[in-house]
Amino acid sequence: MSLTEKQTPSAPPPPAPGAPAAARPGVFARVAAFSHRRRRLALLLWVAVLIGVWGGASAGADYREDYSLPGTESQAAADLLAGSSKQQTGDSLQVVLHDRAGLDQAATREKVGAMLAEVAELPKVAQVRSLYDDESAVAPDGRIGYATVVLDVSAQEMPRADTERILETVQQVEGDGLQAELGGGAARKLATGEGGMAEMVGLVAALVILVFMFGTLIAAGLPIITALFAVGSTLAIIVVASHFLTIADYTPYVMMLVGLGVGIDYALLIFARYRSELVAGRSSADATVTALDSAGRTAFFAGTTVILALLGLVVLGLGSLQGMALSVALTVLVTLIASLTLLPALLGIFGARFARQFTARAAKRTEKGKAEPGTQWRKLATGVQRRPLAVLLVAVIALGALAFPALSLRLGFTDAANDKAGSTSREAYDLLSQGFGPGFNGPLVVVVDGKGKQAAGPAGDLSRVLNDTPGIAAATGPLPTESASVATVMVFPDSSPQDKATSDLVGDLRGDVLPKVSESTNADYLVGGATAASEDYSSKVADRMPVFMTIVVGLSLILLMVMFRSVLIPLKAALLNLLSIGAALGAISLVFQHGMFGIEPGPIEAYLPVVIFAIVFGLSMDYEIFLVSRIQEEWRRTGDPEVAVREGLGHTGSVIITAGAIMVVVFGSFMMSPERMLQQMGFGMAVAIFVDALIIRCLIVPAAMQLMGRRAWWLPAPLLKVVPRMELEKH
Repeated sequence: MSLTEKQTPSAPPPPAPGAPAAARPGVFARVAAFSHRRRRLALLLWVAVLIGVWGGASAGADYREDYSLPGTESQAAADLLAGSSKQQTGDSLQVVLHDRAGLDQAATREKVGAMLAEVAELPKVAQVRSLYDDESAVAPDGRIGYATVVLDVSAQEMPRADTERILETVQQVEGDGLQAELGGGAARKLATGEGGMAEMVGLVAALVILVFMFGTLIAAGLPIITALFAVGSTLAIIVVASHFLTIADYTPYVMMLVGLGVGIDYALLIFARYRSELVAGRSSADATVTALDSAGRTAFFAGTTVILALLGLVVLGLGSLQGMALSVALTVLVTLIASLTLLPALLGIFGARFARQFTARAAKRTEKGKAEPGTQWRKLATGVQRRPLAVLLVAVIALGALAFPALSLRLGFTDAANDKAGSTSREAYDLLSQGFGPGFNGPLVVVVDGKGKQAAGPAGDLSRVLNDTPGIAAATGPLPTESASVATVMVFPDSSPQDKATSDLVGDLRGDVLPKVSESTNADYLVGGATAASEDYSSKVADRMPVFMTIVVGLSLILLMVMFRSVLIPLKAALLNLLSIGAALGAISLVFQHGMFGIEPGPIEAYLPVVIFAIVFGLSMDYEIFLVSRIQEEWRRTGDPEVAVREGLGHTGSVIITAGAIMVVVFGSFMMSPERMLQQMGFGMAVAIFVDALIIRCLIVPAAMQLMGRRAWWLPAPLLKVVPRMELEKH
């Protein structure tokens, strides 16, 4: 039922004269009726799908990451360097050694030499360069040095077992004052441990919350079963897709993070409506159809906003981030399909039991004289409506204060300095910083292009200039390549890779130092390396963020305007969603960038703000639609905006809080993940959902709707002619 034929802000539309008592069932009702009637067939089809897709995924995954950034200087440097070498090698590991008595002792040299010879024979090792063959590989004090282990695969492709074997071989020489550690990308994987516990903890916590709400284990288990079917099926599809698309290895964890949260939420929304219909005296079949024709529609449009927000990430054009966005969007889509087809089948199987349990519990509640469900939420809404402006200002100021640290977000990528204390990669990092300076772990690579001429001369000139440049501890080179016209200079900053001073140095080299040298040598100089690439990635994200936000917010505004036929409600929703996202990013900054609660401080993953924006913006719209659709229903029924807000929160408050609590525990459980990126994402999304469900939906939205009154449902006359009508609920 649409709002009105001739919409005004003063009164809700009257029902059409002579309208039939019941409208023709919509597509959601027909799907629900079929799934409920043919419940065993629907369940078998889902089991067959799950088995089938995992059968296709039996070949295993081919996850890979793509951080290439076409159009950036660091990518141009990498391409030029790769084009100047015919031989392709893998990544490398560093065998870092520390001996207080000095590494040049005969006994130490003998032990280390034998160990390195043994490492050279291990799988995936292409070459070993001894520290005793390169004077620069031993620190000036002679107590710290490193050998280089060249692999024949990349760090991402290096099997964990092979890295562990190298570490075991390296640490055999320890003793008598000699310490041996392993550094490098592959070694960092040993510091992360194995995942899996976070998801299990989140599911158990969600089950406890659902049992508390529904009072029965079977009822509590249905939303989780629905979510597991959906996420499990999508994971198998992504395993197959990883052979054809660039999908990062962290994608499955993000899929589970989002899929379990929204899957349980959507099923919970539908199941809660189903329970209320059973208590009202409907049969299981009728309750299922009514729940899907009302709450099912709400879940569908809520899920659509999440998918639109995720697809907005594709426009960023950031390599494997696109694959992750498509994967998570597919997860939400399959979750919606499961909620609209599998859940009705399960309700059909257990419907008779639920009818007895829920009606008996409602009867006992009435006999004991307990308040009607939702009474406390109505009291909360009444309290907010008495002082709406004060509630609105206090809540917005508090969230604004939490969001303030987001203005100083430092984006980048974590390195071994952020690995857990005591891990071999962290020990190696600290030893190299101690022996060679903080910039040794993140050198800049300046690639010199002689433009067809010998590059050694211009590279040598550059090396002399850089050694006299403030902020640089040392510049070594020229280092030749297979092409005489290309050479490199290694630049070791005074500061660590994550230090802001290093970022400033990259800017100074590109904007001032290198252009001046280029004028005198007639050669091109490109700053590359991991640290420079991190700066370019962060800059690329910042440059494309406005376009991304415009697309996501714009599409969501249009969708909400069509759904609610209102201007103020979509604008309010967008502003409040941005507030919850800002609070989440501010909390991430306090904890992970500034080290609150004892967390190792470091940069925020460069792509995390856009990922959190897309996911949280979509999920926040979920709660907006859950609440406002019920307020709209009451507005149509009563014509009183105050009653509509009070009854809307009374009917949905417990569902929103329960759904929010489930998401908070599912997302928050990822703080147990060994991956720092997943810790940041899980924490940020947990904060965002907590803020959104409790403060925004239960306090700010009722206050804003009270202040807007009848104007909340106003749509200008010119838009009335062009905005299509879309039925959100059938009543």
